[in-house]
Amino acid sequence: MMTILQTSIPYDPLTPRPLPGIQPASMDDWLHFDDAFAGQMRRREEILQERRPDVLALDPGAEPAAQELLDMVLHQVYPGCTDQVTRPEGQVVEIDRSRPLDTLCRLVQEDFCILQKHGDEHLLTGAILCFPASWRLTEKFMRPLIEIHIPVSGYDADIARRVQRLFDGIQPGRPLWRFNALWYDDAELHQPRSSSDPRDISDPGAAQFLRSERQTLLRLPETRAVVFTIHTYVLEAQRLHKMENPA
Repeated sequence: MMTILQTSIPYDPLTPRPLPGIQPASMDDWLHFDDAFAGQMRRREEILQERRPDVLALDPGAEPAAQELLDMVLHQVYPGCTDQVTRPEGQVVEIDRSRPLDTLCRLVQEDFCILQKHGDEHLLTGAILCFPASWRLTEKFMRPLIEIHIPVSGYDADIARRVQRLFDGIQPGRPLWRFNALWYDDAELHQPRSSSDPRDISDPGAAQFLRSERQTLLRLPETRAVVFTIHTYVLEAQRLHKMENPA
C-alpha cells in the first residue's frame, strides 16, 4: 500500500453542509492541482494498468461526451498541446484520442464520471474511477442517480428529486461543487467496496486519516452530458488537528 498524502486542503472539510451541499464554482478552479500530484498520478497509472476493468467503463453512446471532456481538460490544463503533454512533474503523456478516459486518467488528479439523461433520469454512462471511496464502478455503471447513491446516509427520495432537478438545471460554463469528509484507518486511495458490504464507519476521534472529496458538476456544452469530478484529498488526522488548533 502506498501512503500518498496532502499537507493541506483548500477548504474546511469539517464544516457540515446538509445534502446536497452544492455551491457555485468557476471554470478557473474547476480542476485542482496540489502537492500530492506526483504521487497520485503514479498511483493512477498503476491502478489503471492493474485493474482497468474495475476502474474504467464507457458506454458507446457516451463516447462523444468523453471526447468532448478530454478536449475541455486539454484546453484548460495543457493549452496548445496536440499529440502529447508534459505533466508538471515532468512525465510525458501521449494523447490517445481513441481512448479518451485512459488519457484523462493520466492528465489530472481528478476522477471523472459522465452522466447522461435517459428518460427522466441521468445514468452513469462512463467513468474513470481510480480512487473510489467505498463503492464499485462495476455496480453503478449504467444505473440512475438514486441507485448510484445507495447506501449514502440521508439520500432519500426527496433528496433524489432535488438532485435530479439540480442535474437538469446545470448550465455550461457554470460548474457547481461540494465536498465530503470521510474517516479512514488507512491512507490507500483505491478503496472499492460493494454496496452489499458497507464498511464500518471509523470513529473520527480514533481514525488516522481524513479523506475529503472535492466534487464538481459541469455541463458539457456540445453533448449536454453532465460531468461529475472527484478530487481526493487525504490528510493525517494529527495534521488536521494541528491546523484546527495552531500553537
